[in-house]
Amino acid sequence: MAVEIVGEARSGDELMEMLRTFGADVIVIDFTAVGFNIDLLARIKSKFPDVNSVAITPDQSAQVLVDALRSGITSYVKKDCSIPEIIDAVKETSKGNKFFCGQILETIRDANLDVEDLDGDVFNCEAVLISKRECEIIVLIAEGFTNGQIADKLFLSSHTVNTHRKNIMSKLGVKNTAGIVMYAVKTNLISPNKFLFTADNVL
Repeated sequence: MAVEIVGEARSGDELMEMLRTFGADVIVIDFTAVGFNIDLLARIKSKFPDVNSVAITPDQSAQVLVDALRSGITSYVKKDCSIPEIIDAVKETSKGNKFFCGQILETIRDANLDVEDLDGDVFNCEAVLISKRECEIIVLIAEGFTNGQIADKLFLSSHTVNTHRKNIMSKLGVKNTAGIVMYAVKTNLISPNKFLFTADNVL
């Protein structure tokens, strides 16, 4: 999946005009930069509801994160994240999935934030709200596939799969693969027999 850059805006007003003129699937925005602000996110969401957004800022404080999520941001990465991780964030966001880099996930966990309470536009998978992509990864983890194998199956990078895994563990409140497997079984995402007799587990 190729990423095409439509343009670059130097202010909130210029960004709104570019969206009206050219449109976009995803915008990457530092709403803490000069010429932009948190209110701009809500304006974009109101005027262009089909446009998803990736926040990219130097700040990972809990309050800034909460403000961004409440204003309609889809995904969140830090400016010092690797280029591949930022590209992965854009690609996943273009599909309607949420993406949080590892540093942001740590903020969510440390501040005990409930992302779903701040934004309900995520896929409902039983009691825990997670994306369709995360459900797919949960099933593959439960079936015994490694990060590399999952990446190959879903046409993702191993780094993206690892980030999804961290995100899943944070949302489910589990510390290891066994916890993910138990969730998959309890919520009928996978049959217990299918897990027990995968290739890696057959004697």
